[in-house]
Amino acid sequence: MPTLRRGQRGEAARGHVDAGADEVNGVTTPEKSRDNNNKAVEKATPKRRGGDDAALVASSPRGAKSDGEAASTARIPTLVQFPLVAAISFATASLGYSVVAELTQGELAGVSRSPGTREEIAILAGWRIFELALSWFGGLDGLDVAMMDFLSHGPAMYLLFAFYKLSAKTTIAALAVDVVSASVPFSLLRPLSAVHKPSSALPNRELIGLPLQLLTAGLSTSIYSVILVLSLRYLLPGIFVVHFEGIRSLEPAYSASYLAVLPVTLLFGVAASTFIFPPFATTGKTKEDERVANFDPAEASLGETVWWNFWGYTTKAKVAIWRTAVTLLVTGVNTYLACAMTIPGVEPEGAAAYAGVWVFAALCTGLGLGLVGRD
Repeated sequence: MPTLRRGQRGEAARGHVDAGADEVNGVTTPEKSRDNNNKAVEKATPKRRGGDDAALVASSPRGAKSDGEAASTARIPTLVQFPLVAAISFATASLGYSVVAELTQGELAGVSRSPGTREEIAILAGWRIFELALSWFGGLDGLDVAMMDFLSHGPAMYLLFAFYKLSAKTTIAALAVDVVSASVPFSLLRPLSAVHKPSSALPNRELIGLPLQLLTAGLSTSIYSVILVLSLRYLLPGIFVVHFEGIRSLEPAYSASYLAVLPVTLLFGVAASTFIFPPFATTGKTKEDERVANFDPAEASLGETVWWNFWGYTTKAKVAIWRTAVTLLVTGVNTYLACAMTIPGVEPEGAAAYAGVWVFAALCTGLGLGLVGRD
């Protein structure tokens, strides 16, 4: 037994000496190297509660950003989010128009008027809330809202600029207030959708590359240009004379040319193509598409047949229809209300006719973009 203890102590001593020698000479044995590497991996790898060894999404910068955006919105109760959007929008618009009035010496007030009755105030405020609600509950992001708001507020501002001699500076400033006051709350409370993020993986991503974006913007611009010029030359002059009392000049209508309206129609074309085309072109196939494709009228019930005739479109087509319908609605109603309730001397018939021109242009643009992006 004493010999055994001496042997154990001798082996232990030799082990300490060897370990010390390894440390002095900077040499690591294979066994120790594997142990050290395993420990390093365990420290560097985040662990899930369930024991899953898969990497966490939040460990990547992209995942961390998405989680941060979701967390910032999640901090605000759902019931409070839309009222907050409306409050920010109205406050921004009020502040913005006050600044514009100060910087332009009240030029906008010289060609327009404030709502004169409680009914008009309620109608305009209610419509603004409806616009915001349509955008919020329709899942639009800040860029979508900016484009939609430009399409809906631009026609009335163009009328003031071209026919009521409102300066370009005041026109741009007032339109910017409308667009910013609508889009900023969405940018603060809702991240951009995947279709507006170049890094996101979407079906048919190549359809919204720069070459096709330029093509669709050019197509939309051409449609707006043709319809606006033809309307200014042959339709709107008579309407302006009869229903727009106090209009300053009709010369822009009689001398309208494609080159003259191009700066305006280019902006409308870009806004329309940005709002309608990318979400439509990048929509993939769904199970609903199979139901539409496999529809058999011989075996379908009356209700299924009615559904198929009115709404038997693919998911992709429904996106284009919905976005175009929203554009028509907000363009028509907002242009009518702005002309009839904020521009002195404009009769309801004239406001409706002028709004109809822009609604028709938006409709033709939606149809054209639908043909370009169809399967």
